[in-house]
Amino acid sequence: MIEKRPFDSLGRHDADWLAARYHFSFSGYHDPKRVHWGALRVWNDDTIKAKSGFPPHPHSDMEIITYVRSGAITHQDSMGNKGRTEAGDVQVMSGGSGVTHAEYNLEGESTTLY
Repeated sequence: MIEKRPFDSLGRHDADWLAARYHFSFSGYHDPKRVHWGALRVWNDDTIKAKSGFPPHPHSDMEIITYVRSGAITHQDSMGNKGRTEAGDVQVMSGGSGVTHAEYNLEGESTTLY
């Protein structure tokens, strides 16, 4: 079944460095009708301001896929991986039994991610 979710109907979080839109319940946003879709638990649209980002935080037992729509994101994790993903590219990270990672926009303009 296809469910249309207009962008303005998504959950949201706005901070000085982040504009996040949540397709499913996440963080401080909870909608019992939008908890997950099958195995898919999280789908966020994030715009990260220049010179800011997500500090180190842990994940486990999940696959994290990031599509960069504009700008670039720089990744570093506890397994020693480092990299920069540019607009139009995809980053895939396996949380496995546990990984800590950080994602920063080190660029001079905002970066937008799926």
